[in-house]
Amino acid sequence: MKPTEPTNLSRRAALKWLAGSAAAGAAAPAVAAPHETEPAPGATVARSPLYDPDYTKQVFPWDKQLSPDELKTIGVLADIILPKDENGPAATEAGVPEFINEWCSAPYEDNRDDCEVVRGGLGWLNTESFRRHQKRFDELGHAERIGIIDDICDASKAKPEHKVGATFFALFRQLCLGGYYTHSSTWKHLGYVGNVSIGGPYPGVPQAIIEKLGLQDVV
Repeated sequence: MKPTEPTNLSRRAALKWLAGSAAAGAAAPAVAAPHETEPAPGATVARSPLYDPDYTKQVFPWDKQLSPDELKTIGVLADIILPKDENGPAATEAGVPEFINEWCSAPYEDNRDDCEVVRGGLGWLNTESFRRHQKRFDELGHAERIGIIDDICDASKAKPEHKVGATFFALFRQLCLGGYYTHSSTWKHLGYVGNVSIGGPYPGVPQAIIEKLGLQDVV
């Protein structure tokens, strides 16, 4: 039986599609459809990054891998990348630490690889914090935190001793954005209005966008 796609995109479903997962191009083996009968105890059920059972029923929950201390550091760093402003909430208010925990805990090869990078990077971040200031990263003042981030925010300019931190920061920033913009409180910033009638025929792509993309001679 072919799997059916969920009608609503949950954040748990969204994490399968975000952060450039290579698994998105893989062929999906047959699995239980969202509303089919649950498998008998002990039965083996194929799992796929594209089609999983209905997680609102908690059929196959996976254990979260990140510790409270790791999540605390993630929250501090995420709020520096995406602070609260007039456009939307802070990263922690939009559930970004929970999203990253979900992503890093997912039982897929790509997610496990990302989890190693994230956990290794968090360890590097705290080690560097202790080396410079004898404190954990989440215990530092804002200026001290920014001093470390400035050294890892651009991988092309990072010193050799900061390369591990820079690799981590590049992935972490991507996951932050993925988690942030799959939360309903941030959609307004993207200009997303949902399923709202436009009251007539589709007007097409705005001319300003066409010109900005340099496509006026193509369209």
